[in-house]
Amino acid sequence: MKRERLEFLADNPFYTRRFAHLVGRRCRSATIKEIADELNLGWDAVKDLDKQYMRAQLRRAGTPGPKVIGIDEISVRKGHSYRIVVSDLERRRPMWFGGTDRSEASLDEFYRFLGEKKAKKIRLAVMDMWKAFRNSTARNAPQAAILFDKFHVMRHLGEALDQVRKSEYARLDGKSRTFIKGQKYALLSHPQNLEGSARKNLKLLLAANKRLNTAYVLKESFGQLWDYRREAWARKFFDNWRAQLKWQRLKPYEKFAEMIERHWDGLAAYCRPENKVSLGFVEGLNNKIRVLQRRAYGLRDEEYLRLKVLTCMLPKL
Repeated sequence: MKRERLEFLADNPFYTRRFAHLVGRRCRSATIKEIADELNLGWDAVKDLDKQYMRAQLRRAGTPGPKVIGIDEISVRKGHSYRIVVSDLERRRPMWFGGTDRSEASLDEFYRFLGEKKAKKIRLAVMDMWKAFRNSTARNAPQAAILFDKFHVMRHLGEALDQVRKSEYARLDGKSRTFIKGQKYALLSHPQNLEGSARKNLKLLLAANKRLNTAYVLKESFGQLWDYRREAWARKFFDNWRAQLKWQRLKPYEKFAEMIERHWDGLAAYCRPENKVSLGFVEGLNNKIRVLQRRAYGLRDEEYLRLKVLTCMLPKL
């Protein structure tokens, strides 16, 4: 006896492919449980249909052949358990999710997936300053220029500012402390994102503490580094910025400046016109992944998370 394969059926023969795609589209903005309750289906059935939908999305998207890639890691659970996400920054989509940590060996897996021929066509790799990522990229795609992501650099500077805030809080006492307490968010946020009392409290803090005011102004001005179109101008800006640290007793900032000096080539690469890529995509993708993780809280199926990450920027079927 021969069983005939009907093209309109899903992998689960109890449902049509069209219905599977309906479930998959609904799962892009809702949890499995919500869709299961809405459609009166079992939790496992909804998840399997969603997986089929996402695999169909990936088949339609085709195999990647990127020229500009973004490399970042995400935490998948507590205990420093990481996976690497590599994105095609020109097509604005994640294309690989894998590894077992954020080591060179894990990123090497991506280059094996991509293949030597396609790896040689990569001209630019955007990443944070993690040494393992640089080493793997330099070995597998030596022709690619390495560019350090602005948002990761500014995060390091934000951490330096927070250390200054903590040291000032420890140094002062009495009423002087009241201006600093609870102002971490205001100090680290962009001024345009502050409203009402948060903006007012920040002004009071900066007026009351000269060292924090200096650190805050230096933090806000450093973002200008990515506006320059020539490396010589960018270098002059950084040297002037670093010179302002003299006599300021801002040890965290001095350590930050030393880190920038060690990684200067990866920052100066952005000055070249061909490297003016959108640096906000990787950070936006990270935010989207965090939403997916919160929505799938407690879900232990890593393959399902992988499919969710790889399809989160793809168009609906």
